[in-house]
Amino acid sequence: MFNWLQNFADWLIYSVFKIAAETHLGKALNFFIYDTLKILMLLFVIVFIMGIVNAYFPVDKLKNYLNKKKLYGLEHFFAAIFGAITPFCSCSSVPLFIGFVQGGIPLGVTFSFLITSPLVNEVAIAMFIGMFGLKATLMYVGSGIILGTIGGWFLGKLHLEPLLSDWVKKIMEHKMQQANYQEETQTFYQRLPEITRGAWYIVKSVLIYVIIGIAIGAAMHGYVPENFFSSFLGGGQWWTVPFAVLIAVPMYANAAGIVPVIQVFVAKGVPLGTAIAFMMGTVGLSIPEATLLKKVMTLKLIAIFFGVVTLCIIISGYLFNIIL
Repeated sequence: MFNWLQNFADWLIYSVFKIAAETHLGKALNFFIYDTLKILMLLFVIVFIMGIVNAYFPVDKLKNYLNKKKLYGLEHFFAAIFGAITPFCSCSSVPLFIGFVQGGIPLGVTFSFLITSPLVNEVAIAMFIGMFGLKATLMYVGSGIILGTIGGWFLGKLHLEPLLSDWVKKIMEHKMQQANYQEETQTFYQRLPEITRGAWYIVKSVLIYVIIGIAIGAAMHGYVPENFFSSFLGGGQWWTVPFAVLIAVPMYANAAGIVPVIQVFVAKGVPLGTAIAFMMGTVGLSIPEATLLKKVMTLKLIAIFFGVVTLCIIISGYLFNIIL
């Protein structure tokens, strides 16, 4: 879907600026141009669509239903499934997170999506089957969905809504006031200018966070060598799983991009569970993601979110090493 963007980034960096593709700078700049354009486009389109949904769909009724009905965790499971079938990396998932929170979806359910979405996607599944077999693939997919379901459920029980940023609270308040005064008889074309302005306002508000986050990820992508980490993780000692997750946090890549690196890790003697824990830490937790989330969460909420997900990934890494 985004091949034309990748071709544009290749043309701009390698042909216009004459920077060799094999250089660290070329890889970093190519990554930065491609991901910045892709995420900004996704951000605008997703927020625009959520604006249409908010204008026509009774989000308050859905919110009240999810809050009052006893679904016994199924709402978190469904959100995790939705996250698994959406082909987004961690930074690309943030726009949807904003849209869900803006639409009044319970925070725990939204977290279930945010946790699972970057961990599992169809491209990574196809690559996993070819590289590691069906058993490892099923465990990888299942663990990603379980992590999202349990992690979102637990975070929801903590009632963390007061720790959302003031910016999000103002947006939610504005949407409620707008809903009170908006005529139900307005046509789509009458509502379109307001929806477009709202989407553009959100894009402008998070633009600097997007650029900073992707710049950090681009630097990591271009300048951190693959064999830098594999040399520390091949011993199989008890501490290698938490160490793999902790060193993965500064990294930034999507699941499809990191799977070939994991194959190299395993080929060099890194246990598969440790390698998968590193992959999950890379795609599910990252400094760029935290930078983007800073716009919608307080630092305390980001720390709680990262802590819960980190613990879940470490536990799954140990289980992988025992079973596989």
